[in-house]
Amino acid sequence: MRRRLCDRIPWAAVVFVVAFGIPALGSRFYTSVATDILILGLFATSLNLLLGTTGLVSFGHAAYFAVGAYTCGILMKTYGMSFTFGLVAAALAAGAVAVLFGFFCVRLTKIYFAMLTMAFAQIVWAICFKWNDVTGGESGLINVPYPDLGWMEAIPGLGGMRIGEHYFYLTLVLVAACLAALRRISQSPFGRMLTTIRENPERAEFIGVHVRRYELAAFVMAGFFAGVAGAMFGIFNRGVFPDAGYWARSAEALIMVILGGMNQFWGPLVGAFMLIALNQQITSYTEYWPLVLGVILIVLLFAFPAGIVGSLASLLSDRRRRPDA
Repeated sequence: MRRRLCDRIPWAAVVFVVAFGIPALGSRFYTSVATDILILGLFATSLNLLLGTTGLVSFGHAAYFAVGAYTCGILMKTYGMSFTFGLVAAALAAGAVAVLFGFFCVRLTKIYFAMLTMAFAQIVWAICFKWNDVTGGESGLINVPYPDLGWMEAIPGLGGMRIGEHYFYLTLVLVAACLAALRRISQSPFGRMLTTIRENPERAEFIGVHVRRYELAAFVMAGFFAGVAGAMFGIFNRGVFPDAGYWARSAEALIMVILGGMNQFWGPLVGAFMLIALNQQITSYTEYWPLVLGVILIVLLFAFPAGIVGSLASLLSDRRRRPDA
């Protein structure tokens, strides 16, 4: 009975409600960390559409994150455009770049695909690093303005809050909408076809599936949502810098996906929470935090070979198979 009740609980809605109350704690630090987790969780989940659902390992997903961040930042700061226009333009620009890069990348497989995605990402990083007149070059694009969120004052319970807390609520709603869209995509017939391609692309090709076309569509969708995450990240940090498109940002997203569980939809979000929470705690205690963090991640990956969510799901599945005492 307890198991059936547990299965019926809408956990996503419960987490959303709990997250909604974070600013009420009155801590700017926790609100800031929660905003960071949401944005990077969306970024990692967009990558998981390629890695976990389609079986494509991308080392250059940060390219679309950077394109979205710079597009939104430039439009809002340089041209005075609204946040809504900048966000939509960022997503479309990232999707357009993903179409261009994906056209070439999906023609290759396995490690060659992964290395080509990284090569394209390095091109984007070099443009961001050197195009001083547009991107600010090495100094980046600083003082990106916050969107006008004065209208939130009229919402009961949100009046009198700081701009950072208002932006957290905006981020929470936008990320929830994007995650809902990604979940719908992954559970749709299109998503099931991507899973079929992941399991056996040769068999999918044999039964008449245009594998490259499906892979390109997944590549573009992943780039689109990465652009949304990048746009929100640039505003959150009040600036966009070339490291947004560097290979280390792609590696960070890969770690989040693998740590949380790449075969589980909510795995990347849990991985983002774990990685950021560990990073925040360890850096406050020691200057050797990269070494300590690396050791902890290795232990976690050995303890949870299917990722945290994947291993817990397997454990719960095993318990369900056992007869009740």
